[in-house]
Amino acid sequence: MSAELESLAPRDAMEMWIDHASAERSEQTLQSYAYRVRTFVEWCESEGIDDLNDLSGRDIYRFDSKRRGEGIALATVNNLMGTLRLFLRFCETIDGVRDGLAETIDPPSLRKAERGDSEKLEPERAERLLETLHRYEFGSFDHALLALAWHTGLRLGGLHALDVEDCYLDEADLERLPHRVEVSEEVVENLETPFVWVPHHEGSTPLKNQRDGERAVALHPEFARVVRAYIEVNRPDVTDEDGRRPLFCTSKGGTRASKGTLRRHVYIMTQPCRFGGGCPHGRDPEACVARQHGREAQCPSSKKPHAIRTGAITHHLDQGWSKTDLGARVNATAEVIDTHYDWPDKIRRMQARRSLLGSLVEDGDGA
Repeated sequence: MSAELESLAPRDAMEMWIDHASAERSEQTLQSYAYRVRTFVEWCESEGIDDLNDLSGRDIYRFDSKRRGEGIALATVNNLMGTLRLFLRFCETIDGVRDGLAETIDPPSLRKAERGDSEKLEPERAERLLETLHRYEFGSFDHALLALAWHTGLRLGGLHALDVEDCYLDEADLERLPHRVEVSEEVVENLETPFVWVPHHEGSTPLKNQRDGERAVALHPEFARVVRAYIEVNRPDVTDEDGRRPLFCTSKGGTRASKGTLRRHVYIMTQPCRFGGGCPHGRDPEACVARQHGREAQCPSSKKPHAIRTGAITHHLDQGWSKTDLGARVNATAEVIDTHYDWPDKIRRMQARRSLLGSLVEDGDGA
């Protein structure tokens, strides 16, 4: 054992790492980290490894082999070992394990289909849903929720965080911008509306990437009109416990709609039978378990909010957006978009590229 190492119990190290990571990671990410590393900590304790100074590459190999031998999904092993590598890198910085130990971890390679969730809301279905809501429920809670989710690709946490004051739908709304966002008067004078500002509020409505997730997202006037109608006609006059006016709120509870409530509304909206259509799965809508409160996700056709984000991002790419520009809009790197959000229909993507063919043939060239 190196004389430079300082004794460190696995569980103490885990708590130190989670505390260290809390400054820049969301609560959801911290929970995932803790769950994965706790598995390793419990294994260390069962193996009599009570000091990480004694941990070796062979121990890492034994833990990895044990997890793979338990029949869990390869993607789960990949996430576990990737997180463990981050944890051990931290332990290296505080002299808890020998230098270079983290790099002995080699998470299993995954194909794209194994790395990401390919479920998405198809553009044709999104358009049908939006058309139906436009016709029968214009400016409703559901209409505004789906319009924003599809048009902006916001994560569920971003939708949950929005306040009325974050919606800049016409020039008059710009008067409040300097009071909420650090911005110069010159920028405000030349700013075009409509757009929404996606805010991070520590503790109450945090974003996945915290302050780095804050951004302005431009809206097409057609979608801004939906949001404006919802705010002016159908939104309950609600102020939350922090004195903020949440965009999506409930009259029954008199507060900001929870993420669970938003998720349930998406499940309901994406059930085919909810808009008078038949059930594509041969079920009786009147007796279907998925029509019961809290069980809406049991409909095979219902979609979760993440599927709307995935579908929206893929649709943006099909329309010619670059991954760089789109990444700024949806707060994701080009690599993350490619891995987790771009699930194109290959025929559709070919058609989207057809307009580029002219650049391959110079004027005057023959066949």
